[in-house]
Amino acid sequence: MINSARSMAGLPWIAAMAFFMQSLDATILNTALPAIAASLHRSPLAMQSAVISYTLTVAMLIPVSGWLADRFGTRKVFIFAVSLFSLGSLACALSGSLMVLVISRVVQGIGGAMMMPVARLALLRAYPRNELLPVLNFVTMPGLVGPVLGPLLGGMLVTWATWHWIFLINIPIGIIGIICARKYMPDFTLPARRLDLVGFLLFGLGLVGISSGVELLGEKLVSATVALGVLATGCVLLLLYIRHARRHPAPLLPLSLFKIRTFSVGISGNVASRLGTGCIPFLMPLMLQVGFGYSALIAGCMMAPTALGSILAKSTVTRTLSQYGYRRTLIAVTLFIGLMVASFALQSASWNIFALLIPLFILGIAMSTQFTAMNTITLGDLTDNNASSGNSMLAVTQQLAIGFGVAVSAAMLRFYENFSGSTLSNFHATFLTMGGVGVLSALIFLYLKPEDGLNLIKSNKKTRRD
Repeated sequence: MINSARSMAGLPWIAAMAFFMQSLDATILNTALPAIAASLHRSPLAMQSAVISYTLTVAMLIPVSGWLADRFGTRKVFIFAVSLFSLGSLACALSGSLMVLVISRVVQGIGGAMMMPVARLALLRAYPRNELLPVLNFVTMPGLVGPVLGPLLGGMLVTWATWHWIFLINIPIGIIGIICARKYMPDFTLPARRLDLVGFLLFGLGLVGISSGVELLGEKLVSATVALGVLATGCVLLLLYIRHARRHPAPLLPLSLFKIRTFSVGISGNVASRLGTGCIPFLMPLMLQVGFGYSALIAGCMMAPTALGSILAKSTVTRTLSQYGYRRTLIAVTLFIGLMVASFALQSASWNIFALLIPLFILGIAMSTQFTAMNTITLGDLTDNNASSGNSMLAVTQQLAIGFGVAVSAAMLRFYENFSGSTLSNFHATFLTMGGVGVLSALIFLYLKPEDGLNLIKSNKKTRRD
């Protein structure tokens, strides 16, 4: 397996492409919603259904992506997923009504739910653990860059072209991905097992309920009571899944995964820490426009340093983890990110533009280090038998955490609007709150042991010496 992995130099690029397409699509549409609404002769408020339909489809189908890959093969499922995503993108660009756009977004979501999880599963099975850290470090970068570049690229395409291009740009990327997958991606399978249909429905609908509740709370589309009711329903369904999984001989996502301490800490850390970082793509452009008076295009451009910092950190993450270990690195960098987010409460429109850009650049470096460390420690102790389930669980966690970050920060912003104070002071209070959440999330990584991840680090050092 090691020799075949070394011959598949294109596999990490395929996974990176899938991660970029998925993360970019999650944010690029928001900027174009007013333009799409005008073109389809609908209210901008009604366009949220185009966003929610994609989010819910992804949340529903991610849990079954691992079973499909085990049953039909990673290469076949990945090519099918990218094809669906690309065809859905084309259908979105050709949509002449909101209903057609929503249906096309569902098709996109079916593909998007399988693209990244299956690509990452192929990496887990193709590469030995001594090569997993640098490979996942490379693949993580597009996922950090996509949400930052999404609003900027969306604004540029809407301003200088038409909204149709926010979907059409996926097609050439998808075609390249399919061609490369046929050449480089292995077709791993496992012995067939029956699909846990009841578990899939309970877990999938539970995720839909939680995602819907979080979305409704963040967007204020319905009353808070209705939104909380939807959220509570999702939580009840997940509790029913836990009861079901304890009794089922082969559940969709086995609870035994959480007996792996590094996996449990990694999943918990992903949820908690992304509450703090997930607010940045939402709060920062909004504060720059509403609080500081910048245009939408300039506000989008000012998020570019975060993406640049994420890319540059790619060369230092492995060395940092090798020198300090996972426990110390994750505790320190999570504390630092929380303090950085809280420091945005000190910014004002009178500051020099470089004083605004430099903290965003540093934040990008720290976020890149944190995400790579969290992902590798989560997946590092999985075996081939539980890799598909653990990888699906990580994908689910990341999907939900992104929505949680936006929804919680939006709720905090609305909460502070109830008190007397300027709009800018409300943003400052929200940044302080979310920064505090980030600082507290560092406590989770205290449950790691100094030797956790040591096998990855030692193996990686040996690989570099060899």
